[in-house]
Amino acid sequence: MFTKIHYDGPIAEQYHSLTKQLDALLTGETDRIANLSNASALLNQFLTNINWVGFYILREDELVLGPFQGLPACVRIPTGRGVCGTAVARKETIVVKDVHEFPGHIACDAASQSEIVIPLIKNGEVIGVLDIDSPIVNRFSKDDQDGLELFVHTLLLHL
Repeated sequence: MFTKIHYDGPIAEQYHSLTKQLDALLTGETDRIANLSNASALLNQFLTNINWVGFYILREDELVLGPFQGLPACVRIPTGRGVCGTAVARKETIVVKDVHEFPGHIACDAASQSEIVIPLIKNGEVIGVLDIDSPIVNRFSKDDQDGLELFVHTLLLHL
């Protein structure tokens, strides 16, 4: 039913194609867990040089592990702790070029060297985060940030 897609062209165009694919994949489905699961699988198939991609869902004052692709991960992260918790507290994307230089970084996978975390903000409230780790220092560019923020914007239409 599904096959691996090869994306061509400039990175911005690739993210645009990915986002259109996400929208088509999620249209008509209302289950949040199913949609987050397919979104993490789609990102895992699209992104190169990553070792973890997934979601944490905000429950009260802590993030709880949601659908993901990768090694087993930390289950709970308090708001304000680590990269994920800091993104929630600030309500903004955080790109970490070298996780060893981020104060309070929570190391779930020792192979992770860089990270990007994008808060999921719906109706002005953070409902979770998209978290992506890479085994390469400085993996995530401004183009990645812009493309992933577009992806999250589209995802939120289906949550």
